[in-house]
Amino acid sequence: MTVRISPILRTIAVAGLAAALIGQSFAAAPSKRDEPAITAPHAILIDAQNGSVLFERDADTLIFPASLAKLMTVEYVLHEIKEGRLKLTDEFVVSENAWRKGGAPSRSSTMFAALHSKVSVDDLLHGIVIQSANDACIVLAEGIAGNEDEFAARLTKRARQIGLTKSVFTNSNGLPDPDMKVTSRELAMLARYIILNYPDFYPVFAQREFTWNKIKQPNRNPLLGMSIGADGLKTGYTKEAGYGLVGSAVQSGLRLIAVVNGLKTPKERAEEGKKLLEWGFHNFEMRPLFAEGQIIGEAKVFGGTKSYVPLVSPSVVRVMVPKQGGDRLTARIVYTGPLPAPIEKDAPVGTLRVWRNDNMVLEVPLKTSEAVAKGTVTQRAFDAVTELVINLFRAGVERL
Repeated sequence: MTVRISPILRTIAVAGLAAALIGQSFAAAPSKRDEPAITAPHAILIDAQNGSVLFERDADTLIFPASLAKLMTVEYVLHEIKEGRLKLTDEFVVSENAWRKGGAPSRSSTMFAALHSKVSVDDLLHGIVIQSANDACIVLAEGIAGNEDEFAARLTKRARQIGLTKSVFTNSNGLPDPDMKVTSRELAMLARYIILNYPDFYPVFAQREFTWNKIKQPNRNPLLGMSIGADGLKTGYTKEAGYGLVGSAVQSGLRLIAVVNGLKTPKERAEEGKKLLEWGFHNFEMRPLFAEGQIIGEAKVFGGTKSYVPLVSPSVVRVMVPKQGGDRLTARIVYTGPLPAPIEKDAPVGTLRVWRNDNMVLEVPLKTSEAVAKGTVTQRAFDAVTELVINLFRAGVERL
């Protein structure tokens, strides 16, 4: 008789979490006074190393991105270069559409590229990052995809590939469109992706000015001159979106990424971004949870020579914690199981998820630390009966 076992989502509590944090206490919930003194309706602060969330406020609501959408255009172009489909020295022609919609006649942020001139990809990227140039975005969109609609479709597809599940892009520059929406969380994820995957290009975000067509323009990022270690990324504004900012800064080797959106003035935007970053640097520090190769937990095996297989992280697992304590940390391993044997060593199996109070702040992929061979007929039959009993019990509990 053959018994089919359906995979189910399993969770395992990770024991010894507090001990792994060198005895620091996390029993009490944080008070409101421990939150940053900002008024931004949408905000998030993460550490760049592993994406751990330090603070968030309505970070998953879809909002208009304004020029922050240009970060997606920059990522797409850098990815094309990395894949060898595009070169920094390639040149594209400034069409009349690009000139009128994003150039001098548009009276919007522009690099003032001349009509029908040829501009290199390198200069166009500088124009976008430093001057927030709408014309540069449209020139790249038309040069790469033929038109903006096709390019926007590619941006959304690329967004899904790098883990942005909600954001939708309908043009290359963030000019008002009712169908273009992003979340503050995914803007932070996008910034982190750019920082980690394009380290050779990222210093462009810190350049204070860029001259094109004999016109010198300053970088629009107000954080760069605030002596807080800021070195990127982007500002945005439209009437519909309000004033927004994606910023990153480094202090004592720790990099944080802050996103604030929906503010009323550029001054407020700059102050809120600075406050959020300074709050993070002042209140948090990086602490180790598990060493590279340390066994974090075990996953149930079906039909193998062993009933469980140890799970480890491919690298050191670290998390940002409050310097003064006060937060409650919870960690769980989540995977779909039981895992059918045979199982190879280093096979990807689920994730380690860490919560700070009620918010998930970290998700780390796990892999098996050893192989498990296929068991005997007797072992497989025993596992089948065991899983059948477990599933029947679970079904009975759910009906109750």
